Amino acid sequence: MNQDINLAWAAVAPILEKFDFYQIKNIVKLSAFDIKILNGLGFDDWRQQNTGTDQLVSEIEHYFLDFADEKKHHFLTLVIEQILSGKYDYGHGDDRYENLEEKLQSHLSRLGWQLIDNKVLPIELLDLSDLNELDPSARDDLVKAAARFRDGDLLGAISSAYAAVESVIVRVYRDNNLGEIDHTKSFQHRCKKAFEATGVCTAIDAQLTDIEWKEGDMSLFKRNLEGSVNQASYVLQLLRN
Repeated sequence: MNQDINLAWAAVAPILEKFDFYQIKNIVKLSAFDIKILNGLGFDDWRQQNTGTDQLVSEIEHYFLDFADEKKHHFLTLVIEQILSGKYDYGHGDDRYENLEEKLQSHLSRLGWQLIDNKVLPIELLDLSDLNELDPSARDDLVKAAARFRDGDLLGAISSAYAAVESVIVRVYRDNNLGEIDHTKSFQHRCKKAFEATGVCTAIDAQLTDIEWKEGDMSLFKRNLEGSVNQASYVLQLLRN
């Protein structure tokens, strides 16, 4: 994982260099970069006026590369929060009018990372376009699950993923007037009931009929879809327990 998060830093560093010397120092200070290290870099008043920001960022990078992975993730997240806070003047000339979040996303995505809720996450963990269609509580729990998985907290990742599905179940029960959720029933049972209540299979029937699927193929497809949801809920239930 170490090499991957270093690639994420490689996407952020060129943007950090576009701030002025004092702003970069403030950004990293507020991102929990050790002030003793920062003060020990030897940039006195004269050097601060005559040293390129690329050199300052290179010095910071030297120490960043020695951080533990968890500290790297934490530091990068805080740096990004500061960059996107709007408190600093970014760049010079035309580049100061660029959308910083879009630019960060572009740099990160080329190197296998993405920015979700100011968290740097591997692209393969979540699809941002799908996330934005979810209920907010489920969305938040899935982002937490991805961040915990990224950091190696597998127990926390499972718990957050489980909570995300539970949020969807609550929403489906409420929207379809299914009454109180019976928690004496298994998680798998609750998932199955919620899935049936959404009417997904009915909608699929209509869509597949429109494109002239055969009845046998439609039935087989729906049985496998229902089975995959049932199996996935069982696996999640088992892992959490």
